[in-house]
Amino acid sequence: MQGFVQPKVVVSKCLGFDHCRYNGDMISSPIVEKLKNYVEFLPVCAEVEIGLGVPRAPLRIVIGREEYRLVQPASGLDLTEKMKAFISVYFKALKEVDGFILKSRSPSCGFKEVKAYGSGEKQSPFTKTTGFFGGAILSKYPYLAIEDEGRLRNQRIKEHFLTKLFLLAAFRKVKTEGQIKALVTFHSKNSYLLMAYSQAELKKMGKLVGNPEKKPFEKLILEYQPHLYRALSRGAPKYTSKINVLMHALGHFSMELNPEEKAFFLDWLQRYRTGQTSFCPALNIIRAWIARFGDEYLIKQTFFKPYPEDLMEVDPVNSDKREDLWK
Repeated sequence: MQGFVQPKVVVSKCLGFDHCRYNGDMISSPIVEKLKNYVEFLPVCAEVEIGLGVPRAPLRIVIGREEYRLVQPASGLDLTEKMKAFISVYFKALKEVDGFILKSRSPSCGFKEVKAYGSGEKQSPFTKTTGFFGGAILSKYPYLAIEDEGRLRNQRIKEHFLTKLFLLAAFRKVKTEGQIKALVTFHSKNSYLLMAYSQAELKKMGKLVGNPEKKPFEKLILEYQPHLYRALSRGAPKYTSKINVLMHALGHFSMELNPEEKAFFLDWLQRYRTGQTSFCPALNIIRAWIARFGDEYLIKQTFFKPYPEDLMEVDPVNSDKREDLWK
């Protein structure tokens, strides 16, 4: 995986690793399958870890008097405390990771849209919440790349997840190296990408690394990290932010391009702005100019290649300007 730090990802074991679903099934996830060549996966099945067999009667979340409970209606077992104990032990043993891919809508692993029921086995879903394990992950690691296999079928969500995942993996390596030079290099290489996510946070991070010798690495990294997390927590960059980045890149070639070349690029950018085409044509024009003119600064910018190209797909027209129903 040349040029990319290998991310460490906790994944629900039923997503292509073991037949551990309640009915003995294993779920096929195209994105998980693709990522096996690029990611160090750490599979886990919370329900098996608390002693349940395969197959097993399904679990559900039930609304109690004061809190949600995890129960198995068929047996009458209340597994809430067992699950909480497992979660506590698991988190204590878990080393630093970059992300999670969880089973969607699972009462244990789901982190969104999990059904919660009233008391009684035949009750209809009363509301929606998070699964016990998935909710605990979201609470403890809100700044990491967290998704489920269902939402990752949405291209925009998947693109943001992969971008965030590989960026966080690179940042983890910086922290491990413990050198100010590594942090400065990280910031420089990711400046355009961070610009797309948040210009305000980029500016704050830029000030921190502007005079790095004034602070020890341990203090500098602790101040830098929250700004990075806040920038990435905003979700996928808006189309206007991506346009702004390309316009900054265009400035690098202002002396080399003739008026016809600039007009050609701006025409494609306008088509993207108005939803007539995807982001790819305008992006690839800039990438071609980077190669043509050998711009050393832009060559290193992760914005133009945030994760391995084998994981990239064609960006559908207008995909990042529609209301995203998957949020």
